[in-house]
Amino acid sequence: MPQGMNDIKRRMKSVTSTKQITKAMELVATAKLKRARERLDKSKPYFDTILRSINEVLENSKDIRHTFLEKREVKKSLYIVISGDRGLAGGYNINVCKLLQNSIESKEKTKLITIGSKGREYFSRRGYDIAYQISGVSEKPDSSSARKVGEKAVQMYKDGEIDEIKLIYTHFKSTITYEPKLLQLLPAKFDKPIKSETEEDFPIIVRFEPSPGEVLDYLIPKYINNVIYGAMIESSASDNGSRRVAMENATDNAEEIIENLQLMYNRARQASITQEISEIVSGAEALK
Repeated sequence: MPQGMNDIKRRMKSVTSTKQITKAMELVATAKLKRARERLDKSKPYFDTILRSINEVLENSKDIRHTFLEKREVKKSLYIVISGDRGLAGGYNINVCKLLQNSIESKEKTKLITIGSKGREYFSRRGYDIAYQISGVSEKPDSSSARKVGEKAVQMYKDGEIDEIKLIYTHFKSTITYEPKLLQLLPAKFDKPIKSETEEDFPIIVRFEPSPGEVLDYLIPKYINNVIYGAMIESSASDNGSRRVAMENATDNAEEIIENLQLMYNRARQASITQEISEIVSGAEALK
């Protein structure tokens, strides 16, 4: 067999092996995406309950002042950025990092908490101040990691190290659509709930013990922890969804390359056979 045909066969074998890997990774990412969406659905009722409780406190407590609600002069900002721990996920990681870079005014006035090794590596190489980091949880987000991050951020806010807390994550819209998003956590902003048309507008007497402020002291950190946990789950779903799409495209590209190589191989084989026939005919003519 001519050398050129051997080279083509080796390339076909190599691309076929790559295709098998990307197909397997696509299937794994699909399964992980399904589990992440299930976790997101399960966490939503708890989040809704906390948010409803906070709104009840704010609605039934006039002129309440609280350190988590009052605006400060922003001298130092804390950004919690959620990225992945692995690559091969298209533009998932870089889109989150670019959103953070475009959002900050000054690197010197910014502290970071990174969730995921890709974000930590990206910003540590560029000299950002990373106050706290967690990695190895992008595949299976857990509430304990979200709580650790939330408690660290809230304590920094209470101690006056920072004047605002913002969260950057990837919002999961659908299996093929993901959007990097920025959300302010502190000072907290809560929209007043909209009453339905059937709800009667009678005053409700509510008493919070020991006080509305202490109730918010308990509820708002819980709210922040749950927002971070939900963002981790959404980012995990987006990570696996993006990886699934990237691996699907890689598999399709591998199939296209194999088809082209097969066509090249067939043409080379046809040319080789034609040449052999020509040599046989020429030899037969020479013997006459």
